[in-house]
Amino acid sequence: MEQRLFIAACIMYLFSWASKRLLRKNKLDKQVHFGLWHAGFLALILGCAYYIFSFILNSSAAAFPQEGISAKAVFAYIAIAAVAVYGFFCAKGKTKNGRQPLIKADLDWANTVYFAGFVASVVMFFFIQAFKIPSASMQNTLLIGDHLFVNKAAYGFRIPLTQIRFGEFRQIKPGDIIVFTFPADSPDQINCGGYQYGRDYVKRVVAMPGDKVEVKDGALYINDAQAPLQGYEIFESVQRIPSHNTLEPEVYQAIWEDRKLEDIEGLSLRDNFGPVIVPEGSYFAMGDNRDNSCDSRFWGPVPRENIKGTAWFIHWPLNRIRLIK
Repeated sequence: MEQRLFIAACIMYLFSWASKRLLRKNKLDKQVHFGLWHAGFLALILGCAYYIFSFILNSSAAAFPQEGISAKAVFAYIAIAAVAVYGFFCAKGKTKNGRQPLIKADLDWANTVYFAGFVASVVMFFFIQAFKIPSASMQNTLLIGDHLFVNKAAYGFRIPLTQIRFGEFRQIKPGDIIVFTFPADSPDQINCGGYQYGRDYVKRVVAMPGDKVEVKDGALYINDAQAPLQGYEIFESVQRIPSHNTLEPEVYQAIWEDRKLEDIEGLSLRDNFGPVIVPEGSYFAMGDNRDNSCDSRFWGPVPRENIKGTAWFIHWPLNRIRLIK
């Protein structure tokens, strides 16, 4: 989201800069040129709005579906083109005196968008990000529909458009609730029944780099010892599915790290998994709703570079306002 805001802000800044140069050189004096300029502004600002809001809408659905351009996208493109054409003819008919209010309004909007976009992207890059819980995987700690803030500074500041971090306030540790970009290698990768590429996930860290992780009949084991229950885990009354794994440990580990173990073992991974060793620079994450969570058992470890921050504060609904533990 923050990258899209930054890109939209850059587009509006470039438009504003280019427009001022064209005005100084009297390049917009001709009616056709002025009409094209105004049409271009409308197409850019509406395109940026769609670029941002389409991400928000897709965040609660499978990201990057592969069926082609959606009907909503086609409608949006047609609407943007129609508004731009209408704007062209409206601006084309303006007299020289009538152009000034339109120029001022367009540039004011461009300046407002790029300033707001830059400020919002800086805040979201470095400090706080809003997040909405889309599933029951973290119940009862986080419920469907909870709106929360993610503290992105807790594990260090990330330089925009890079994976370089600095200024870590604290280290990631078991029990932390983290928000991270799903570790898919390509948009067409399928996990947990759909395309997860680019989506943000929230889970709890249960194992660190180098830890041995295993699940037996639904119980979690870390380094061959059963992990004590902390009070936030919940389990359902389900019939446990035995594992039919016949793979060699090295092969099992490699397939798990390659995020394809679910294709072989399926739902049995919920109840019987591993053992695997968490790779260096990665973490093992699970949902608190252990029997209803698509997590590291199914799609592998969470790389450090994918982690955005820690879940910090529920701000909506009002009866759910609280710090997250």
